[in-house]
Amino acid sequence: MKFVVEAQSAATVAAVRAQLGDPQFSLVAVPDAAPRTKPKALDFALPLCRGQHVVVFDAEDRPEPDQLWKAALRFREEPDIVCLQAPLVIDNGRDTPLAALFAGEYASLFGVFLPALTRWRWPVPLGGTSNHFCIDALRRLGGWDAFNVTEDADLGMRLARRRLRVEMLDAATHEAAPTHFRPWLGQRTRWMKGWMQTFIVHNRDPGRLLAEMGPLRFLAFQVLVLGMILAPVLHCAYAALLVWLWFGGHLGWDGSPLGVYYMALLGLGYGSTLAMTVLGLMRVGRLHLLPSQILLPFYWLLMGLATFRAARELLVAPFYWFKSPHRPVKVAVPPGHSAPAEARR
Repeated sequence: MKFVVEAQSAATVAAVRAQLGDPQFSLVAVPDAAPRTKPKALDFALPLCRGQHVVVFDAEDRPEPDQLWKAALRFREEPDIVCLQAPLVIDNGRDTPLAALFAGEYASLFGVFLPALTRWRWPVPLGGTSNHFCIDALRRLGGWDAFNVTEDADLGMRLARRRLRVEMLDAATHEAAPTHFRPWLGQRTRWMKGWMQTFIVHNRDPGRLLAEMGPLRFLAFQVLVLGMILAPVLHCAYAALLVWLWFGGHLGWDGSPLGVYYMALLGLGYGSTLAMTVLGLMRVGRLHLLPSQILLPFYWLLMGLATFRAARELLVAPFYWFKSPHRPVKVAVPPGHSAPAEARR
């Protein structure tokens, strides 16, 4: 196992070195040079990896104990798979309403949406951690884009362009969500900026993208990535329109076709999101977080704010990487499993 740390993070380098008592663990200190991004660090470490497979874990991750074993079995049983994405589960949803909304979002994404994309063989925007790869395929793709601040989404699109198979893994990784607004906003701004980078880069030559992905995947890419960028902005515009109509005394049910259309659009947007969230929370055993999901309209407004900030950052600081603060999480151990030593102490 390799701990990949930026050389400029002297305290982290020292902390890792103090724990390197086992020869199977090693430290890779990444030279301090721009861009100072996670994918640049991963690209630096990739040539040092051996074996047939490689997995990326963030330092704060708590993968279920049998995740590596399940991934190895899956790769052996289905050799055409080149990437397995483990679902990410938020364990601190009770801490604050913001964490509860984040947990619901992750439950929807990793429990419902991404599994559907893999079944349909559509482009899959990978999560930034718990990605298991066939190392030969990863190297043929050129590793990660060092300048993209959501290297996971970009790599998922490049896998789709090569029509390589991505699947979900039946073993979760547990994480903690941001519990306060500033860390959440910084992280979400980076994600939005990275999706913008991904959309722009892959559309530099739309004809080539269409030829490589095929018509259906090409359309799915455009709708999926552009939708992630535009949906929060459109929600803000729609919310502003509703406020204007309300205070202007024009908001009322008159049965007009336009009124029916707006109400149907509102119901479809909130209804589909809530349905996916409920299903996702059921699948990860977090239904106690369901009451907090009533705040989803306000959560989408916050995502709209992050999107506007991301557009600005894309112009003035495209490769700036906001480093999210993290704290250890308690692992929710599924039945039949033993908690890892860290969780028992």
